[in-house]
Amino acid sequence: MNALHGFLVSAPQSGSGKTTVSLAIMAALMRQGEVVAPFKCGPDFIDPGYHRLVTGSPSINLDAWMCPEEFVRETFAASLTGGAIAVIEGVMGLFDGIGASSRDGSSAQIASITGAPVVLVVNARGMAASAAALVKGFAGFDPQIRIGGVIFNNVGSEHHAQLLRDALASHCAEIPCFGCIPRDEALAIPSRHLGLVTAEDNPLADEFIERLAAMAERCLDLEGLKGLAIVSPEAAVCTQTSGSDEPAVTVAVARDQAFCFMYEDNLRLLREAGAELLFFSPLEDAALPPDIHGIYLPGGYPELYADKLGKNVGMKDSLRTAVAADMPVYAECGGFVYLTEGIDASGNQSSADFVGIFPVRCRMLPRRKALGYREVELTESALIGTKGAVVRGHEFHYSEIGPMPERVGRCYQVSRKGVVLGEEGFHVRNCLGSYIHQHFGSNRTIAASFVTACREYR
Repeated sequence: MNALHGFLVSAPQSGSGKTTVSLAIMAALMRQGEVVAPFKCGPDFIDPGYHRLVTGSPSINLDAWMCPEEFVRETFAASLTGGAIAVIEGVMGLFDGIGASSRDGSSAQIASITGAPVVLVVNARGMAASAAALVKGFAGFDPQIRIGGVIFNNVGSEHHAQLLRDALASHCAEIPCFGCIPRDEALAIPSRHLGLVTAEDNPLADEFIERLAAMAERCLDLEGLKGLAIVSPEAAVCTQTSGSDEPAVTVAVARDQAFCFMYEDNLRLLREAGAELLFFSPLEDAALPPDIHGIYLPGGYPELYADKLGKNVGMKDSLRTAVAADMPVYAECGGFVYLTEGIDASGNQSSADFVGIFPVRCRMLPRRKALGYREVELTESALIGTKGAVVRGHEFHYSEIGPMPERVGRCYQVSRKGVVLGEEGFHVRNCLGSYIHQHFGSNRTIAASFVTACREYR
């Protein structure tokens, strides 16, 4: 077994500073010349964008509810090449998953699957010895989870820091303290209605990243962190291909400020199925790229760029022509919204006319419309699989569409925790749209089916 190094950054609860600490460690390791392999637990799209910004490498989502455990091991192992140090940013609290389970959908589940030790970020504001009691409880909660060390955040003074170190040494001598981070509001990352601001909208100035790295070098034991070992059998990296001698098909993938939410594994699986990916911008490009055989419109924030998207008549006409020609088009969440007739004015949201494939309009709501994991069973064969296929994904949006006319087909039966929510997965000609972000790793037939449809169109 080769020696692999890395760790999972988690916390007792949300709001403890996982993202700031993870980015600071990544930035400091990069400045030392290390190769960092970034990962994110759960379905989140925003944190991986910041990981990519700091490390220059795609950040991979690890989610064992959406994907089988063997797929999680495979994708984790496939990304640990060239002596890279794995830095996995957790989600919520360490043991917080679906319902009361400490495993399903939790950071602890990913730590168990990957064999990564946990670095616990404890918000120590207002605590001294109680912080050690908290750490002791976490360390003994699940014997399969290794607490590799602790970082105390929001520390008020050097005296406070010493109290925390002494308490940890007295009560949890086997768990090292990797550092104490003082309170510093200047290191906060802006938030927005879907969580943090995306890296595309808030690209983090070089000075900010340097400040993060300097903080980590000053406050953290980076050598100790680099020494943390991943203890698990090596996963076999199974790369699937299309199994055909036919030339690859070209799939145009929207990627810009408005469309930036996609799982990196989805792109990898499309390539492995035989697709060459060509990125384009619905915001900036006047038309779709030439000589393409399929289109992937992922999620994002089209409402923030509604005016510019609405005025890009060339791109809208190009998409309408592609759909009319029966080119395979798969659109999810923001990409699906872009294919509706448009978005209506509400609150601070201005109205705009979009592509118009789906005969409904959208509106933004002051409260979140939907959040959570979704399971989809195909009620008829579609671009992403055959009837009866089951795929998993996640839904998170503040918009809603008007009533979809009955003449528009539906091919999804959507459920949450075994409760059927209704029909979705709208299709017009060879175009499939949905609010659900499907993870192609949940069912390998998704990428293969879509590429096959593109090949048939070609």
